[in-house]
Amino acid sequence: MELFDVYPLYDVTPVKARGIVVTDDQGQEYLDYYGGHAVISIGHSHPHYVKRLSEQLARIGFYSNSVHNPLQHELAEKLGRLSGCEDYRLFLCNSGAEANENALKLASFHTGKARVIAFSNSFHGRTSAAVAATDNEKINAPINRQQKVSFLAFNDLQGFQREIAAGDVCAVILECIQGVGGLDEPKTSFLLEVEALCREHGIVLIADEVQSGFGRSGKFFAFQHHGIRPDIISIAKGMGNGFPVGGILIHGHIQPSHGLLGTTFGGNHLACAATLAVLEVMESEQLIANADHLGAYFRKKAAAIPQVERVKGRGLMLGLEFGFEVSDLRKRLIYRQHIFTGSAKDKHVLRILPALNIGQEDLDVFFEALKTEL
Repeated sequence: MELFDVYPLYDVTPVKARGIVVTDDQGQEYLDYYGGHAVISIGHSHPHYVKRLSEQLARIGFYSNSVHNPLQHELAEKLGRLSGCEDYRLFLCNSGAEANENALKLASFHTGKARVIAFSNSFHGRTSAAVAATDNEKINAPINRQQKVSFLAFNDLQGFQREIAAGDVCAVILECIQGVGGLDEPKTSFLLEVEALCREHGIVLIADEVQSGFGRSGKFFAFQHHGIRPDIISIAKGMGNGFPVGGILIHGHIQPSHGLLGTTFGGNHLACAATLAVLEVMESEQLIANADHLGAYFRKKAAAIPQVERVKGRGLMLGLEFGFEVSDLRKRLIYRQHIFTGSAKDKHVLRILPALNIGQEDLDVFFEALKTEL
């Protein structure tokens, strides 16, 4: 049997990794400034993470959500405390797409309505409603287009007011820092108006923090830079440091009932252990403060490179915008400098999403390699 060929691949075969160093099957070392799409939050093979998962696997790796799992309660308590979201409830699943799918479904249940407002260049996943709310026609099949989704530009308050006036909107879903779209952000004034109008009209406001959450932006969640309070927050990627974990934080005014949501693998013992390990390392190593500090340092270093037209993003969720498409630059960085970076829907943006426990010296190495290739 052959693999279903859907991924364009670099000719690199990693066999081990530690920190930001990835080693391939030829013994060549690469520096990872992309973290597998912002997944590696505390570094590859962090000793505490390995220990936590190994010990958990030796006890019990999985059982279903039909029995008690104290690790889920421990995770909910710690996540609520560290994120400042103690007045939310936690539902665990397996991925960012699944998190957004459940968020949209719950919003529709809660309001009894079906239409969703999303934004240009959004990316919310590849499942039914999540992909319908993703601004990419190439990955929307006809079956997905049955969903009722209206796309607006960021900061188009007039358009937003016009759309919600129809009275059929169940949810507004947005990324406070767009990931795949290219690190664009709405204005704080726009987000505050959106929040107020959602409250006024009984619309569920969903903050997609799948990529920006868990400290990557220099705050626990990117929406916290703007002083808003979403009804539902979706999370995944960096929360498991490579273990497949996702979830939604649901504000207390949205009531649960048995059978409303469900999952086979979500919130299993290993998934909880992985996420707890990430939170423990984030807290003990003060990684959110480190991400905030290094974001400022990154901007300072980038300002010295004339080819960089703009620095986008916050913390360690960053993009460098150039006056040319970056695909060839990415190839040179990986094959000549042995450095992983990322791309975006905006082909002029080079994405930088390293582990949150890197240091200034790691960014110095990146910028020297970048200057060489430029």
